[in-house]
Amino acid sequence: SRRIVRDGQRAGEVITRLRSLFRREGSPSEPLCLNEVIEAVIAIARSEVQKAGALVRTELADDLPKVTGDRVQLQQLVLNLVMNALEAVAGVADGRRELLVTTGVTEGGEVVVAIRDSGIGLTGDGTDQLFEAFYTTKPTGMGMGLAISRSIVEHHGGRLWAASDDGPGATFSFALPRAEAAAAPTEPAAIP
Repeated sequence: SRRIVRDGQRAGEVITRLRSLFRREGSPSEPLCLNEVIEAVIAIARSEVQKAGALVRTELADDLPKVTGDRVQLQQLVLNLVMNALEAVAGVADGRRELLVTTGVTEGGEVVVAIRDSGIGLTGDGTDQLFEAFYTTKPTGMGMGLAISRSIVEHHGGRLWAASDDGPGATFSFALPRAEAAAAPTEPAAIP
């Protein structure tokens, strides 16, 4: 139908814009603190959080190592995951509508951000498809948010994953290399 064509065109435009965004030479890469990125996004999303009747709590690690990246892209990444979590808690008829955003460092030394929601959780068979473009469980929307999020994470040399929590809800997490690790020189090639 016409709507499918329109959605397809819109999605095509989004993907084209994304590709050019990532291909841009000299895409600004600066040392960034993800705690500051998160605080900015929570301020931006405040009205959406209120509209959803939700509460956002943060547990941000002190002395979090910086990552190297594009501030706008990383804000978009966190915003996509926050909006995804808000949509999940909107499906809860009664009970808590809560998001918990945490930062820390993995055992491997990556900087990790986790966004946990008290929403309806993930269905076991859908988890692998979550990050594919156009996969959506919502009656409206194109299912682009998580595909875009994955593109941004991969562009920054990181990884993105989702897990169902014990009880209700799900946690979406991403890990990025710390700035020093990203800037570390690679081993020089052996001279034949």
